[in-house]
Amino acid sequence: MSKRQNIRKAIIIGMFFTFPTTIAWMSPAMPIIYGLFGIVTGATIMFLLHFLIALFLGRAFCGFVCPGGGLSECLMRINDKGIKNNKLRAIKYIVWAILVIATIASFVWAGGINEVDFFAGLENGWIFLFAPYRYVIYFGVLLGVLVFQLLLGKRSFCQCACWIAPFMIIGTKVSEHLKLPRLRLKPNQNSCIGCNQCSKKCPMSLDVKTMVETANMKNPECILCGECVDICPKKSITYAFKSESS
Repeated sequence: MSKRQNIRKAIIIGMFFTFPTTIAWMSPAMPIIYGLFGIVTGATIMFLLHFLIALFLGRAFCGFVCPGGGLSECLMRINDKGIKNNKLRAIKYIVWAILVIATIASFVWAGGINEVDFFAGLENGWIFLFAPYRYVIYFGVLLGVLVFQLLLGKRSFCQCACWIAPFMIIGTKVSEHLKLPRLRLKPNQNSCIGCNQCSKKCPMSLDVKTMVETANMKNPECILCGECVDICPKKSITYAFKSESS
């Protein structure tokens, strides 16, 4: 394993241990529950920030700092097979749509925005788990990640059910449309020897080899983790920060 991957995995697994706090900014329930009182929470703000960050960094958040991703990285030791049914990836868009519609409806019910509180739901500014229903939210998310991982394989929750991913996927698409400079993967199809190590190593079960051979690295599920970059013996994949047209 490369030094970069050692550092990346140390960071993302370490982020998992912050989940009892950071779930307040990632929970799909918080924007809805507090929206009924007209309160914009940290989760609502963070969802919008994920879209904005993706304009320039794509889904790098998923690959480097997502607490749920950290749990998935640990569970790969149990089931590291790739997801086989690509149609299941559409589930997350349904979950995302329900979240967005329910959040908007909650603020309509409250008569609009009454307050902005980034630390809403955190007792003393850092503890989320101080009410019974929040334990349900917390362990419900952990159970969801675990079940998906055991049944479908590596990073399957990220691919199929994560409600945050669509914000970043939409941000990436907007970035491409506007031709903004963005972190991306750059292929060199001429040096590729077809060893398929990149596809085997990809935590999102992508056919990276074909992406390199066709010189098209665009894929909404790519989390820019760099596993393919570091495993390639010919360095046929590199990071680049550029616009689509450059």
